[in-house]
Amino acid sequence: MASSVDASGEPVPTSAVLMSASKHIAARCRGENVAFLKCKKEDPNPEKCLDKGRQVTRCVLYLLKDLHQKCTKEMDAYAGCMYYNTDEFELCRKDQKEFEKACPLS
Repeated sequence: MASSVDASGEPVPTSAVLMSASKHIAARCRGENVAFLKCKKEDPNPEKCLDKGRQVTRCVLYLLKDLHQKCTKEMDAYAGCMYYNTDEFELCRKDQKEFEKACPLS
């Protein structure tokens, strides 16, 4: 896994990238996620929550782009480790530590 973004600089949200950024996603996209889940709970019609789902997706993609710009090397190393080790956090703690040091949770 070479990079967590494509040639145009857009994030590629593979499972390894999403797992690597999961703590950041939980922190920075919490409001969007809560609104989406609340919508899904209140209305079983999937169409009613499409806009909320788009807001979650937009938040995550913006966050991934931001993380990649701020700590490219560390994010790529952590996501690469997660990819190689099939998303096993325990096998990537060293890379996780470096990533979280370079891009602390805000």
